[in-house]
Amino acid sequence: MLAGVELGGTKCICVLGTGPNDLRAQEQIATTGPIETLDKIEAVLRRWVTEHGPVAALGIASFGPLDLNKASRRYGHIISTVKSGWGETDVVGRLSDRIGGPVGFHTDVNGAALAEGRWGRARGLSNFAYVTVGTGIGVGLIVDGRPIFGINHTELGHIRVARMINDTWPGCCPFHGDCLEGLASGSAIRARIEEAAERVAANDPVWEGVAFSLGQLLHTLVLTAAPSRILMGGGVMDGQPHLFSRVRDKLRLSLNGYIEAEELRGDLLDYVSPPGLGAKAGPLGALALAHEALATR
Repeated sequence: MLAGVELGGTKCICVLGTGPNDLRAQEQIATTGPIETLDKIEAVLRRWVTEHGPVAALGIASFGPLDLNKASRRYGHIISTVKSGWGETDVVGRLSDRIGGPVGFHTDVNGAALAEGRWGRARGLSNFAYVTVGTGIGVGLIVDGRPIFGINHTELGHIRVARMINDTWPGCCPFHGDCLEGLASGSAIRARIEEAAERVAANDPVWEGVAFSLGQLLHTLVLTAAPSRILMGGGVMDGQPHLFSRVRDKLRLSLNGYIEAEELRGDLLDYVSPPGLGAKAGPLGALALAHEALATR
């Protein structure tokens, strides 16, 4: 039996089980300050061990940026995050004491990507990308079956993108202003037009700029990691499904026929698609990390 913790910027979902067809318990906790939130997660884990028995491994899929270098003194910490009060929080150190087995720790979006590879629309693929467009923008990038990691995990939500002609809005990212997240995330939409993304009409002009920016992200992915499929989820994509056709069109126009791959021909419906696990990709990502930790201990 495995436990998973999806630690998001607004809510945390704890799950117990082994996969999508074996979820024995699930609880949601509001993400407030680090001490209060982690105390509540610990209480859930303690209760589950009492009620259900030992847990073989724990997976933690967290918002970031994270220190994932196991040789670092800050391994397991959330580091330079925009989430107030959470910088330098030792997540793994706090939660690993509640589980006797190994702990898998990675970004929430890489966890979701691994879940899609294990149980969802990326099954059978060793190279693919999972893009989440919500309050922020993140990319889980899987190459040869593993998330890319070098000096740090990828942060493709913060790449620089070209601006639409005559668009001078400065963007909302506190680090970079008009990076991708600063222009196309749910936070950016709210900051630009003072309306939540899910309530914005499909014909609002703001979506042209969002699609323009996201199309450049997909262009970058195709020309760098060359994924066999790109899955797109998150609150903005889920709430505004018209974005899929817009983003596919922007990708096609941006590539302009440069890459002659079978996957990039036609309408791109299969190449750029929603995740197979839907909203469950996040919490199942934590369980996928627990599986990985158990397999590599």
